Amino acid sequence: MSSTASGKSGTWRNWAGNVTARPVREVTPASVEELSAAVRKAAEDGLKVKAVGTGHSFTAVAATDGVLIRPQLLTGIRKIDRQAGTVTVEAGTPLKRLNMALAREGLSLTNMGDVTEQTVSGATSTGTHGTGRDSGSIAAQIKALELVTADGSVLTCSEKENPEVFVAARIGLGALGVITAITFSVEPVFLLTAREEPMTFDEVTSTFDELFAENEHFEFYWFPHTGNCTTKRNNRSPGPERPIGRISGLFEDEFLSNGLFQVANTVGRAVPATIPAIAKISSRALSTRTYTDIPYKVFTSPRRVRFTEMEYAVPRAALVETLRELKAMVDRSPLRISFPVEVRTAPADDITLSTASGRDSAYIAVHMYKGMPNRAYFTAAERIFTAHEGRPHWAKLHTRDAEYLSEVYPRFGEFTALRDRLDPDRRFGNDYLRRVLGA
Repeated sequence: MSSTASGKSGTWRNWAGNVTARPVREVTPASVEELSAAVRKAAEDGLKVKAVGTGHSFTAVAATDGVLIRPQLLTGIRKIDRQAGTVTVEAGTPLKRLNMALAREGLSLTNMGDVTEQTVSGATSTGTHGTGRDSGSIAAQIKALELVTADGSVLTCSEKENPEVFVAARIGLGALGVITAITFSVEPVFLLTAREEPMTFDEVTSTFDELFAENEHFEFYWFPHTGNCTTKRNNRSPGPERPIGRISGLFEDEFLSNGLFQVANTVGRAVPATIPAIAKISSRALSTRTYTDIPYKVFTSPRRVRFTEMEYAVPRAALVETLRELKAMVDRSPLRISFPVEVRTAPADDITLSTASGRDSAYIAVHMYKGMPNRAYFTAAERIFTAHEGRPHWAKLHTRDAEYLSEVYPRFGEFTALRDRLDPDRRFGNDYLRRVLGA
C-alpha cells in the first residue's frame, strides 16, 4: 500500500464546521517512513505541517495552509503485550475501532471519554478525557509513543527513553511532532454498572463531595433554565452482564437523546423564546435506569447532534462555587441555552500541559447548538472559569493566550523550551499554537 498525496488545494473543515483551512497539499502516508519523507519534503518546500484525525477539535489546533497529514492508513494494533499489560496501536486508529478490537482480545482501557470518533493520536494530543475519581484522561494511560520530529527523524519516548519528551508529548498539541504510534496501558476487560438518575441542581451541588467519593466515575448534566440535572454513576461490578435492551437503547439513546433532541434544538434555534419551556421538558425526558456491560459500552454513547463547545478545568474544590456562579449568570441574563452543561472530574497527573497537571480537577463544558451564536454565552462563562484559574480544554473554544496559560500551568516553560529544541523553525506551527504557546 502506498501513500496518496494531492497537489490540489481543497478546503478542510472540522466536525463542527466552525474551522476551515486550505492546505497546499494533503498526504496520506501508509508507513512511518512515508510520513517522515513527507515532513522532510515540507521542510524543503518551506511549508508547515499538521496532522489531522477526524476533526473533532473545535479549535484550529490542526488547521494549516501547508501540508495536511491524514493518518487514516496508519491504523490497527501493532502489538499486544499481555505480560506488561500494554497495547501498541497506530496513531490513526479511531478510538471506536480500538475499543472493539481490545474487547475481542479480552482487554480494555481503564477509562475513556464518551465520544469514540476521534483517532487515538488526536484524542490524546488534545487531552480528551472522561470522568474518574482515580483514573485520568486517555493520555494518562500512555506508556510510550513514537514521534516523527521536525527533521523527519523518529523518536521513541517513554519514562525510560527520552523521558523529558514523553512527559510533554502525551498531550503535545501537535507542536512537538507527528505521533505515529501509541502504547497504552490496558487491563483485562471488566464490567461496569451504570446508574443514570435525575436529581435537582441543589441536590447534586450540595452532595457533590459525597457523590464524587462514593463512585469511581461520576458525571452530571445540568439543564439551563431549570433546576434539573441528569446524573450518571459508573462502578466496577462482579456481574452478571445486563446490557441496555435493544428497544430501550433505540428509544432513549437514539430517539430521545439524538432524534428528539435534534428537533428540540432546531425549534429552539428558530424560536429562542421556546427554549426555557423545551429545557424543562427535555430535563425530565430520561428516567432512572441501571445497566451492566463492558467498559466501552458504558462509557461511550452516540452523539449525533452537532454543536460548538467550550470546556474549562477548574480545581475540583472550586467546582460547586463555579457552577453556582454559572447558573446565577444564566438565570439573570437574556441568554437562551438549549444544551445541558456537562460536569466531570479527573485526578491530578504529571503531564506537562494536561488540564489536570498537578491538581485534582473538575471540568465544566458549555455548548451551543450548531448555527446558534455562542459568543455572549461563552464569553460570560469564560469570565467565570478564568476567575477560578481555569484551564481551557485544548480542543475546545476559548480566547486565552500564552500569557494567561503560563500563569495557570506551572510547567508551561518546560513545554515551550522543549518545543524550541525539537522544532526551532516551527515546522509544526500554526496560528492557534502561536497564540497559546507564544512565538
